[in-house]
Amino acid sequence: MLTGPFINAAAVLIGGTLGALLSHRLPERIRSSMPSIFGLASLGIGILLVIKCVNLPVMVLATLVGTLIGELCYVERGISGGVNALRNLLQKRKDGDANSAHESFIQSLVAIIILFCASGTGIFGSMREGMTGDPSILIAKAFLDFFTAVIFATSLGFAVAMISVPMLIIQLTLATCATLILPLTTPAMMGDFTAVGGILLLATGLRICGIKMFAVANMLPALVIAMPISAMWTAFFA
Repeated sequence: MLTGPFINAAAVLIGGTLGALLSHRLPERIRSSMPSIFGLASLGIGILLVIKCVNLPVMVLATLVGTLIGELCYVERGISGGVNALRNLLQKRKDGDANSAHESFIQSLVAIIILFCASGTGIFGSMREGMTGDPSILIAKAFLDFFTAVIFATSLGFAVAMISVPMLIIQLTLATCATLILPLTTPAMMGDFTAVGGILLLATGLRICGIKMFAVANMLPALVIAMPISAMWTAFFA
């Protein structure tokens, strides 16, 4: 039974509600310092997953080729285009006037939608639970998302809590699809897939900390090709 997506969605729902109720009473120093801690936690999770690699060349090749595919297909640009279309839709007012406060609100809301619904952590965690039944990645993400939702909701209100609905749908869909792949996997394939996911979490952590702005969305195809490359490597070289 899938539990991670429900725990993660509940964390966003509760955190967003709590943050909206706190409003601006949360000190500014906490709002500015916590995102770096979120990034640090993501780096720690990524390191723990990378060391589970079975075939090092597979991890490297899958990451390189997957990122190349993502760059050629403009995955991140496509996601940005979709959320920008949503932003433009939400921006429309009856009088057609643009309000600077409204613009700032929409920009922040779009950023948090991407963070919760299209992050490498959520996508990898959902696929991993679907294939292994291990919800630990999504549970760890739930802790991070809870505090993130609290901080964002102090300025964005209850809209942050509502993001839990599409996030739950996306994660359940990914986890359910991943269960179909489980009978075809081997321990080596799972280890290499986990390691590639760890690389994505490292990139996510570095991006959150502001150290290096990796295009993490363009790295997502690496998760798709990690297992096929691992299977071919085991068949021809192991």
